Amino acid sequence: MSFAAQALFGTAPIIAIAVFLIALLKATGAENLVAKAFAGRELRMIVFAALVGGLAPFCSCEVIPFIAGLLAVGVPLAPVMAFWLSSPLIDPPALLITANALGWDYALGKTVAAVAMGLAGGGVIWLLTRQGRFASILRSRDGGGCSSCSAAPFSGTSQWRFWTEPGRREIFRSEAIANSLFLLKWLTLAYLLEALLITYIPAETIGSVVGGGGLGAIVIGALVGAPAYLNSYAAPALVAGLIEQGMSSGAAMSFLVAGAISSIPAMVAVWSLVRWPVFASYVALGFAGAIVAGSLFQFLT
Repeated sequence: MSFAAQALFGTAPIIAIAVFLIALLKATGAENLVAKAFAGRELRMIVFAALVGGLAPFCSCEVIPFIAGLLAVGVPLAPVMAFWLSSPLIDPPALLITANALGWDYALGKTVAAVAMGLAGGGVIWLLTRQGRFASILRSRDGGGCSSCSAAPFSGTSQWRFWTEPGRREIFRSEAIANSLFLLKWLTLAYLLEALLITYIPAETIGSVVGGGGLGAIVIGALVGAPAYLNSYAAPALVAGLIEQGMSSGAAMSFLVAGAISSIPAMVAVWSLVRWPVFASYVALGFAGAIVAGSLFQFLT
């Protein structure tokens, strides 16, 4: 408990900055700018969607109404996939938390991986659609949505001077409180898990499975990412404990990347919206991208 308390206290300034950024983006309606990435030529849309995905602090269920709307009105699958691959990986608050737990090399590496995977995934889907694949994309869906997210998160206009409107001030306050509790809950759990890992799991056990510089450790890191991944805010602390016990840098990066894309909420979100060929492509692109990202990160570090 003392380890978790000390770690949480040391992370408090980062939590405060992260909470402020999330509340600011929500209150100003900056998320509405995401829609502008999906206009123009398809290849241009892929580039902008991959870039914007790394800036969008949205949960998986929040993105569903927006993605469904884009696909329903005829936006090509390729830029949508670019956004879908890059968005779960990183956002400004997660960047700061990752840097605090693992260092800026991991934070920037994950950011580059997010954009690169969006570009590569969007490009692959673009090539496949030109060959006549993915003729049917969306599942038949009834009404309903996530109770914790707004039904239309990308509607409305942006207002940077949010404090001039009572409604936006209330959004800022409620988002700050909700995300403070969210981050404190998950980071506390992550630090407790880190303490348990360090205390009870021998370093040689971790090192024998995901240590060393081989490709096998990186693949295993990607495979265990889905069931073991918590979320983009809690995972870095868990990975820090694994690294201390012998996990290689490449396996750590593949864990972070594969876990973000193939975590249970992200997988359910994709499966609930699209047909299985699109879902399978999402999983395959995410897993392959995680292995490539881990391999390159291992080589460069």
